[in-house]
Amino acid sequence: MKTIDELLAEGVAGKRVFVRADLNVPLDGSTITDDGRIRAVTPTVKALADAGARVVVASHLGRPKGAPDPAFSLAPAATRLGELLGADVAFATDTVGESATSTVAGLSDGQVAVIENLRFNAGETSKDDAERGAFADQLAALADVYVGDGFGAVHRKHASVFDLPARLPHAAGYLIATEVGVLKKLTDDVKRPYAVVLGGAKVSDKLAVIDNLIEKADRILIGGGMAYTFLAAQGHEVGLSLLQKDQIPACQDYLKRAADKGVEFVLPVDVRVSADFPDLKNQVDMNPDIVAATAIPADQEGLDIGPKTEELYAAKLQDAATVFWNGPMGVFEHKDFANGTRAVAQALVDSDAFSVVGGGDSAAAFRILGFSEDKVGHISTGGGASLEYLEGKSLPGLVALEK
Repeated sequence: MKTIDELLAEGVAGKRVFVRADLNVPLDGSTITDDGRIRAVTPTVKALADAGARVVVASHLGRPKGAPDPAFSLAPAATRLGELLGADVAFATDTVGESATSTVAGLSDGQVAVIENLRFNAGETSKDDAERGAFADQLAALADVYVGDGFGAVHRKHASVFDLPARLPHAAGYLIATEVGVLKKLTDDVKRPYAVVLGGAKVSDKLAVIDNLIEKADRILIGGGMAYTFLAAQGHEVGLSLLQKDQIPACQDYLKRAADKGVEFVLPVDVRVSADFPDLKNQVDMNPDIVAATAIPADQEGLDIGPKTEELYAAKLQDAATVFWNGPMGVFEHKDFANGTRAVAQALVDSDAFSVVGGGDSAAAFRILGFSEDKVGHISTGGGASLEYLEGKSLPGLVALEK
């Protein structure tokens, strides 16, 4: 895989460099609530601009239906990128139309532009190779060189991720190089004990990664909504908690396999419960009860791990040499159910382990709960991409950059 440093050494002054970034940031209206992904790609954009390139930054945001939707505009991300760069960033109001063409043509050496959300064009995500390729052809007309740095999208076979690199000289940006290097430390050269913390809503989202990690990890700690399907698999009542009944056999199989292989599979011993799901916007006091994980009342819903589980999980992480965490322990967006996620984050900060926060909600939670990014080994920008890499899958965006 060619690196951006090799590209810079060849010279990029005056060249139009298309940077496929991941600016898929959470928005509250037009306000960015977590700019981590924009900050992550800034070093690549700055290095290219400083070297005299005419930088064209492109990304998706959200899931628009292949047509323009103001709610998913990249305009706020373009503004924030300009603030981080300390320079004006031009913004094109379309992807490959008149605005994009004229905006890119108007760039001088060292200037940066962001084009509108790639998913406003149906060709970006099309399953049809020809339709996707046609959009890639239009994008290629905007550039001379391609730099892939949107790690959060490399698991997608999309036009700007998979097809476009085949049409231009290409290299990997700093972020992708860093992410791949980190993930290799979780797969190829692991320091032990290796502990994995998995949370989030659904077991089905993590089936393949659990399957693979049983072969690699020494301990697997489960929290979040997915924990209740594992508790049900052990025969326990889970009340109104999130439950995927169709995944109970898979959970039973994982528990058995882990036991056979000597892998610790750790489930909550207590949980915070409520009869009602919290109002995340108004943060009304919920006053949750704390009950044993094996005794959740039938009319209550588990919404966070409890204090005994927090202590247990911190102890299981204390002597780890490597930790991977993906997924919150509860509804961290509400103050009464953020304790479990905060406890895991604190355990990572306190640990001497090489620790990786695996993107998505866990990365956002880490920052929202006030933890400094430099207190852990790495915070990934790609939850889904990180998981698929750990599953052992071939990622289209990385394959395209390796050709």
